[in-house]
This record gives sequence, structure tokens and C-alpha cells, in this order.
Amino acid sequence: MPIDATQPYDDDNIFAKILRGEIPSTRVYEDEWAYAFEDIAPQAAVHTLVIPKGKYVSWDDFSQRASDAEIAGFVRAVGKVARDKGLVEPGYRLLANLGRHGGQEVPHLHVHVFGGEPLGRMIAK
Repeated sequence: MPIDATQPYDDDNIFAKILRGEIPSTRVYEDEWAYAFEDIAPQAAVHTLVIPKGKYVSWDDFSQRASDAEIAGFVRAVGKVARDKGLVEPGYRLLANLGRHGGQEVPHLHVHVFGGEPLGRMIAK
């Protein structure tokens, strides 16, 4: 069920539990700013999630409150994951859902990295 992206951070959300090691995940990449892991229900040949290690509900929250170092570190981590997966050529898609209308389901900022196959149109109407 989509969430309200203005709600306070929930320390019991699934990604917080993954960061604490309480829920297992298949780690793809980790540094001081970000953690990347394989999605358990992939929607493409490659479907990796990248999350910041800080407590941020959404992209809006992150862009307002994160330090310059956190923002740079997170963006670099997303790029590294895409490069390490060999997605730069032929291409890939990044998706960050925000709030109810955006379909955000977990109240922790996360970026989906999709690729490994043609992805088609972004939104079909």
C-alpha cells in the first residue's frame, strides 16, 4: 500500500531492518553512504535497489536534509552499481517512487536500478 512521504521515519521499515542485518539480503555494493542489494521480486533481468544508510523517508526528505557528502556518496553508489552490472551500454532505468501518487511502499528512500533487457515505455497511457 502506498505511503505518505511526509510521515516521520519508521525505524522498523524493512530497509532499516536490512541495514541492521535483521533481514537477509543479497548485497551487491556497500560503502559508508549506501547499501545496494537485489530485489526479491525482480521486475526486469536486473533489478537492484540502492538505499542510503541515513534515515530518509523519500527523495524529497533526502534532498532537503542530507549533507552534501551523503548526497554525493549516494548518487555515486547508484552509478557504481549500474557500471558494475554492465548497464551503461545498452542503457538502464532509475526509479524512485515518492508518496501515494508515486506508489512509494517503503518509507525509506530507495532507487530501483532496472536493466539487462529492453524496458519499453516508462508510462503507458
